[in-house]
Amino acid sequence: MSYIYFDQAASSFPKPPKVGEAVLEAITEYGANPGRGGHTLAVRANDVIFNTRKKLAMMFGERNPDNVCFYLNATQALNQAIQGIQFEEGDHVISTSFEHNSVRRPLERLKETKAIKVSYIEPKVNGQTLLELVEQQINEKTKAVVVSHGSNVTGTILPVEEIGKITKQHGILFIVDASQTAGILPIHMTDMNIDILAFPGHKGLMGPQGTGVLIIKEHVDLVPLIYGGTGSHSEDIHQPLKRPERFESGTLNTPGIAGLLAGIEEINSIGLDHIYEHEAKLTTYCIGKLSEIEGIRMFGPGLNEPRLAVISFTIEGIDVHEAAMILDQHYHIAVRAGLHCSPLTHSIMGTNQVGTIRVSFGLYNTIEEIDRFIEAIKEIKSFF
Repeated sequence: MSYIYFDQAASSFPKPPKVGEAVLEAITEYGANPGRGGHTLAVRANDVIFNTRKKLAMMFGERNPDNVCFYLNATQALNQAIQGIQFEEGDHVISTSFEHNSVRRPLERLKETKAIKVSYIEPKVNGQTLLELVEQQINEKTKAVVVSHGSNVTGTILPVEEIGKITKQHGILFIVDASQTAGILPIHMTDMNIDILAFPGHKGLMGPQGTGVLIIKEHVDLVPLIYGGTGSHSEDIHQPLKRPERFESGTLNTPGIAGLLAGIEEINSIGLDHIYEHEAKLTTYCIGKLSEIEGIRMFGPGLNEPRLAVISFTIEGIDVHEAAMILDQHYHIAVRAGLHCSPLTHSIMGTNQVGTIRVSFGLYNTIEEIDRFIEAIKEIKSFF
């Protein structure tokens, strides 16, 4: 029996064949250190890195590819974005209850180390009332708004463009975590007034793990979190001001970035509209089938509301972890159970003590796989 992978919100799988081919080519044909020499192989590696920067800049509405910085994952990128701001005691940050711990924990650390204040606003699970709550929380000390574009628990899509209008009006820094939306929803930093955008390469962009991106608008001044070799200005004892070197100390993951470039090219050839429509079709179908099963409780936007391909649910009388284990071991279906690194989201849903089962779909999932999953859920429920 073939294995069914419904954990796309954690990492996309399988990858397009060209992604693996690009990684192998980088390792076997030009595995040199980019930006650390003038020989042919180093130049070729550097060209792949720069081409990926250009593709990402074009994809996300950034004029200058040098403002595209590479990290190992979105968590590292978000830490640079949040902890790189020069906060002063009493500064205020607005965030939401939809945030992943990669946003919440850096903010909590800044509360302890910089004595900043953080407001976690709690909109409805479908995202309604968010704009009003943001407006209400802004004060003269508000320095930044940090929000997730899409929830990894409920599939809620937050109104980033509208929030951007508010932050621009008030002169507030706007940081967006696009971990669940990059490669699925269109994002244009200039049009949406996004100052800093963070996302992984290994989810919607179909790249390998070990790739993350931070795009920093020209006017934003961040303090680097890591200092070290940048391949240039070696005589200077200080970290260079020039981007992207200022934020990229050490050797980059060239094979991973080469794979990310192949993933981006595949996404561009398919089109974001097609990807979203396919995932939305699977999500609508699965919600409809789950709603027919007695004892299933689902969380998130309604059936006819825009949402990501993420469904969280519980089964009455069955522990979520046990259900996930049975799905894996007996039905060869991969799902995610627990709090999904987003405890505040579970708090507003009332599931912070038990968690939920999460299924999340991607480009290569099918209706037939969902049918197998639904039959498995029905059988599991009949055992208890």
